[in-house]
Amino acid sequence: MSNPTPITLTNGRLVLSLGEPQPGALRCVDGRIAALGDIAPQAGDTVIDAKGALIAPGLVDLGVFAIDKPAFHFGGITRAALMPDQGVVLDKRSAVRFSAQSGKPDLWVHPLAAATKDLAGSELAELALMRDAGAKAVSTGRRWIADSGVMHRLLSYCAMLGLVVVTHAEDAGLTGSAVATAGEMATRLGLPSAPAEAEALAVARDIALAELTGARLHFRQITTAAALDLVRAAKARGVAVTAGVTPAHFMLSDVATGDFRTFARLSPPLRSEADRQEVLVAIADGTIDVIASGHDPRGPEDKRLPFADAEPGMAGAETLLPLTLGLVRDGVIDTARAFALLAGNPAALLGVNAGRLAVGAEADIALVDPERPWIVDSDKMAAAAGNTPFDKLPVQGRVTALFKGGVRV
Repeated sequence: MSNPTPITLTNGRLVLSLGEPQPGALRCVDGRIAALGDIAPQAGDTVIDAKGALIAPGLVDLGVFAIDKPAFHFGGITRAALMPDQGVVLDKRSAVRFSAQSGKPDLWVHPLAAATKDLAGSELAELALMRDAGAKAVSTGRRWIADSGVMHRLLSYCAMLGLVVVTHAEDAGLTGSAVATAGEMATRLGLPSAPAEAEALAVARDIALAELTGARLHFRQITTAAALDLVRAAKARGVAVTAGVTPAHFMLSDVATGDFRTFARLSPPLRSEADRQEVLVAIADGTIDVIASGHDPRGPEDKRLPFADAEPGMAGAETLLPLTLGLVRDGVIDTARAFALLAGNPAALLGVNAGRLAVGAEADIALVDPERPWIVDSDKMAAAAGNTPFDKLPVQGRVTALFKGGVRV
């Protein structure tokens, strides 16, 4: 995108990589950040008064299951990494190229190439061709690759190609058809369940193979204390491993499934309160690197079913920012860390020059009022479907303006 005149955002608070937001302005020229700090508009600039709002990087949502522009724009998302689990699996160069163009010009989609053909977990897909077609990383999709030989070859190949492998962390041999985490709540409800250790087993195997191959490995969601301990220890050894989580797993425990509400049917399933508390610790201490929405809008045909038959997933793009800002208000993290989790770190994993306020970076900018209150309402969401477990929850934090490449969306 290009803009006929430069833009200067004034009277805002700049969200920088460290410290508290600083009063200042930001100037965009030819789609990039040209200057920021104590600066004044130049002759001919379009001047926009931020009115004290945060001037923050646009969010980079790592691992969405649908391109849902209205929801993304509402939530301040300017880039989205698309999971390969589509109607046409992203396991071919043509599918990747098409997806990479699908959101432009006001949203950039970064496809994640399917690790194996048809995501079946047996034969590697054409990874180099898909990288050249625009894939920014490789993903196993909603599934864990059970064959250790296949996973070893995948990591070895991606290490040579310079691609991050984004993996799902649940040992399918243990999870089977489970829809809940084994424990008191699953027992009371009579739901098919699997032990939380299924996650740690998958994480342990994949970390061992990543350490062996030197590949970069990202766990899209880590939700249990045991798995977080494994990631923490691997990082301490210097393994190139990162971890993500969605707001559902730091906001909710399996108690939220108590009324069989299928909006709380997620993958991985909600965990115990003890695990939820450990996720918060991991966000605070840096074990978790990314907070993503896991955006997966599903209509009544998928959700208005018995809990065990409903499809997993939640519409998360619109609530990603306010729920993460809740961690700032609770003192878990500061504002700079919040936007590193939402923008800077996922951008770095994808290798894109965005997600941060720096001269030369792409001018993907959000103006955010972190105190503005609103109520999540599944009936009024901008998403294609309103399947949120946070229906009727009061939250704070709204995007007041959004810019993609220096152009107002």
